[in-house]
Amino acid sequence: QVQLVESGGGLVKAGGSLRLSCLASGYGFSYTAMGWFRQAPGKDREFVAAISKTGYGTYYADSTKGRFTISRDNAKNTMYLEMNSLKPEDTAVYYCGSAEVYSTQPRDYFYWGQGTQVTVSS
Repeated sequence: QVQLVESGGGLVKAGGSLRLSCLASGYGFSYTAMGWFRQAPGKDREFVAAISKTGYGTYYADSTKGRFTISRDNAKNTMYLEMNSLKPEDTAVYYCGSAEVYSTQPRDYFYWGQGTQVTVSS
């Protein structure tokens, strides 16, 4: 069955770094674009970053550009999000998703993981 599993979340101090991973199984990972979204309590799911099927095209929200780096390893069916210079406003549940092509809209993603909590303290 299709499964996306996020890992790497946790509690970190402001200014710190964290790397999230998304391990995919049960479908053709290399045939899909991938994206990271986040959602804080009471807020809509927000686009963070996306990456093309090959990994050569990357896209970032203005709030994360320059601090976050998205990457993928198709041989390992895994996508990563390296987060640096973390801020309290980065606190949210982070989700990985699969789409036909990259998109900033949650509705375009047809597979989702369960999410991993990232908490950044002041």
